[in-house]
Amino acid sequence: MITLENITCTYENTIALDDISLRITAGETIYITGPNGSGKSTLFKLLNGLIFPINGIYTFNGTAITAKQLKDVPFAKSFHQKMGYVFQNPDVQLFCGTVYDEIAFGPRQMGLVPDEVDSRVQYCLDMLHLKQLAERPPYQLSGGEKKKTAIAAVLALNPDVLMLDEPFNGLDKETRQWLCNFLVSLHLAGKTIITATHETTLQEILPGRTVRFTSEHTLESEG
Repeated sequence: MITLENITCTYENTIALDDISLRITAGETIYITGPNGSGKSTLFKLLNGLIFPINGIYTFNGTAITAKQLKDVPFAKSFHQKMGYVFQNPDVQLFCGTVYDEIAFGPRQMGLVPDEVDSRVQYCLDMLHLKQLAERPPYQLSGGEKKKTAIAAVLALNPDVLMLDEPFNGLDKETRQWLCNFLVSLHLAGKTIITATHETTLQEILPGRTVRFTSEHTLESEG
């Protein structure tokens, strides 16, 4: 599904990813680990088509993902529908007036008819136990509720790949357990899950492949 070949990324001439290569197959669970600043968040941005390498090739389902390719609007919509990205800080993602509108935003952008949009929103509200918060402004939510809303907004697009950057940050014990169980259910449904985390909480109940970044922005090993 995903192939990275000799990828190098820079920020203002500072290396963020240094000649990395990685293959991810559909349905895999991948854990990205490594020290702060080693390249985990940069990798997520690359996979989501938010940044592009100065060297190397990134392909998704056999198509090279480049700035030029993502200028093709139909392709870009299809690609971003398949790649779901939950940021480390949900406040970065939440900008609509209500929880309902947050979840509806993606399907509306896809051009779905109102009944289909509502059906997807209601399904996500039920699945993530957010029904009672549907008309609540996101800024009034707790940290765990914001995280759930951000996940729901991504899942409303029914992505093939779910990327989560430090998903347990700011969550209480109950919400952490809910998130672990929820991700296990997504894995069983065949979703590809890529998680950047320092914690082993999820790995204890959902085994997967670990990819470690070094402080030199390279991949040290895969296990």
